Amino acid sequence: MGDVHGRLDLLDELLSQIEQDVSRHPARRNLLIMLGDLIDRGPDSRGVVERMRTYRHDLIKPYFLAGNHEEVLLRILRGERGILSDWLKFGGAECLMSYGCDPARLDAKNESHALSTIGRAIPDEHARFIASFADTLTFGNYLLVHAGIRPGVDLSLQTQVDLRWIRSPFLENESDHGVVVVHGHSISPMVEQHPNRIGIDTGAYRSGVLTALALEGESRWILDTSQLSGSEAVAH
Repeated sequence: MGDVHGRLDLLDELLSQIEQDVSRHPARRNLLIMLGDLIDRGPDSRGVVERMRTYRHDLIKPYFLAGNHEEVLLRILRGERGILSDWLKFGGAECLMSYGCDPARLDAKNESHALSTIGRAIPDEHARFIASFADTLTFGNYLLVHAGIRPGVDLSLQTQVDLRWIRSPFLENESDHGVVVVHGHSISPMVEQHPNRIGIDTGAYRSGVLTALALEGESRWILDTSQLSGSEAVAH
């Protein structure tokens, strides 16, 4: 599944579709891989984190990859200075509001106090859950990752920065990576399928379209919330 970015409404709808799809396509094992950026930008980061932290289904095992937005939140929770103002501009403000913390009341002149306030707002169980996310998952001919990889660099030598943040030159590269890279992070109006990569971030927080790519053997199919992308979705 692509970047949820705080859209609990869309997440619930897509999870329902996935569960119905799994019942229609019985398999010995079903993995639900979240490609990162569960949080920020949309209105309910807290709800999304809690939904996935407690998600249980008899036929589906969830697996979580870290996005750049999870990385920044964890850095803030560790007390890193100098990144708070940028985080608030790029979706952190909405994240904090979902946790009942008004970003307008943070003391911009006292970053240490602001970081402490944020630390108190985010439940420990949410911080631990987010900190447990992995960077990649490989199965068959697919590599799943949040942002992408550095072309020409062995998969075992990829840096965490690239796995979570890269856009160029990954998006423009047409070479064979040895695997098909399935990623989010870079928004496109619809799923981008290329011989060497598949991008599934359809900008849910602003488009109302949250997308999942189903993979089974040589087969691929797409599930999404496009039927909600009109006034019903935009209203949230």
